[in-house]
Amino acid sequence: MTPLQWLAPWEISFSIAVVTAVTAIIFIRGCLRCRLLFRQKLYFGAGLLSLYVVTQTQIDYYAEHEFFVHQLQSLVLHHLGPFFIVLACPKDALSAGFPTAGKRLIRRISGRKPVQCSVKVLTHPVVAVIVFVGLLAFWLLPSIHFIAMLDWRIYRLMNWSMALNGLMFWGIALDSHTIRSPGSRIAMMLAVVPPQIMIGALLFFTPHELYPIYTLCGRTFTSMSPVTDQQIGGLILWMNAAMMSVIGILIVIYKELRQPIKYNNFHHEDTKNTKN
Repeated sequence: MTPLQWLAPWEISFSIAVVTAVTAIIFIRGCLRCRLLFRQKLYFGAGLLSLYVVTQTQIDYYAEHEFFVHQLQSLVLHHLGPFFIVLACPKDALSAGFPTAGKRLIRRISGRKPVQCSVKVLTHPVVAVIVFVGLLAFWLLPSIHFIAMLDWRIYRLMNWSMALNGLMFWGIALDSHTIRSPGSRIAMMLAVVPPQIMIGALLFFTPHELYPIYTLCGRTFTSMSPVTDQQIGGLILWMNAAMMSVIGILIVIYKELRQPIKYNNFHHEDTKNTKN
């Protein structure tokens, strides 16, 4: 298979293609109107591209035929891709690049009380943690997973829900504008670690096949047993998902440690100017 064939979609999703293209155009327009650091552009591009690659290339084929590849896809959709997008702090650029009519529509919708109440509930730290872990556990239930891998509509709903929930969770955990208390945001990231470890350990130590759908559809790596495939998938969830929380916590701590330095520098300059 040539590199171009690898980049070809296994199953074309026009919704993913359109959303990716529109988001990229809005971000590029915003970058032309406001100043962004190079690393912000790099983070956003890497996050958006990773979400597209795992859903609209041949990787998606392997994700439908090997459980551990599906877990890698879920890791990108639920953790890595949204994490990089949020880390880019793209709010100003997206706002600057968004059409005026679209801004008015968003203001009108966001101004309604039901929407405000829903946002308030969903952005609560406890609710955010429950939804983040609960959604992951829900799609890994053998009976639900079986149906999702058979029906392309439910399969895409699963992928969309993982990506959107990842953006919501990491947006709350890494952005101080939603929840100012760094302790609450660190507690959120710590709270999602034990359940993910438990789910990963359950997958790893289960001695029988939990997801026969991959055997029924035909496995790509025939030399690998279903239990081994399941164990690798469990390890991916067990180790890498927890690692993302650790990285997120370190980033929050780093940002908080920088704030006093900025304040002291500002206070020193202000005192110097007063003396002069």
